[in-house]
Amino acid sequence: MSSVEITKDTYLHWYESMLLMRKFEEKSGQLYGQQKIRGFCHLYIGQEAVLAGAMSVLGEGDSMITAYRDHAHALARGMGANEIMAELYGKVTGCSKGKGGSMHMFSKEKKFFGGHGIVGGQIPLGAGVAFAEKYLGTTNVNVCYMGDGAVRQGALNETFNMAMLWKLPVIFVCENNGYAMGTSVARTTNMTDIYKIGLGFDMPCAPVDGMDPVAVHNAMDEAVQRARRGEGPTFLEMRTYRYKGHSMSDPAKYRTKEELESYKMKDPIEITKKAIVDNNYADEAWFAEIDQKIKDIVDESVKFSEESPWPDASELYDDVYVQQDYPFIRN
Repeated sequence: MSSVEITKDTYLHWYESMLLMRKFEEKSGQLYGQQKIRGFCHLYIGQEAVLAGAMSVLGEGDSMITAYRDHAHALARGMGANEIMAELYGKVTGCSKGKGGSMHMFSKEKKFFGGHGIVGGQIPLGAGVAFAEKYLGTTNVNVCYMGDGAVRQGALNETFNMAMLWKLPVIFVCENNGYAMGTSVARTTNMTDIYKIGLGFDMPCAPVDGMDPVAVHNAMDEAVQRARRGEGPTFLEMRTYRYKGHSMSDPAKYRTKEELESYKMKDPIEITKKAIVDNNYADEAWFAEIDQKIKDIVDESVKFSEESPWPDASELYDDVYVQQDYPFIRN
């Protein structure tokens, strides 16, 4: 299968997509401070290239699963800002009817399977989704995201073993932003090159510059093509950085201002904007138009959420159990 080419349109889409993630998360942080959003809230600011570079490779039939820092993943997958913001508000018009909040975004239509609050809990689930695709004989792949703290869970080792044994079409992506909550990678492991975990299972694995959408695209492209050929999983360590704390309650005093500024010097949105300008892909008028478009989308999502109703008390009894037919089970 051929690779997915990076074109002018790719760069323009990357910029628009990452800007939406950034502005949506900035607004979410503001709203949390105003107590419009409550509970847990983990922002993705700084890590946008990890998603932009992946989405330019994946198709509509492919699926995604991730942990609790999931607003941007939902946006990248094509879910609407309105239903995501409404979920943050806890409104019934949210993608999970206001029952999931920040950590539990889902969309059956977009094949986005969460948003999971249990650290590492999504890892075996991602392999399970990939198993279903293989069982059904499709060429679809699952991309399973996790943090650098989640790779310490025992479920990862069990999952990696089965994924390689059965050659499942899954790409495991560790979004290594350097800190598991407030604990640096260097304080949790003797082997700070996280991608090398794959070596113990003979799983193709590699480190990737997660601040560069081009590097992410190329690494994901290779992994996706391998999975579609039936050659099994890949483990990619996306080396990225979050500008904010682990969650809204984290002042991030465990790192220096110098460290933070060093990563902001290679901000993925600015890198992409420079590439667009250098290649004459767009002019300042286009950037201004996109900036306004994104502002309008975010503002509309807030208005929509403010005006949406709260769930009725009867909703407590819905979605607890579900009657489900399993068309993929064959007699």
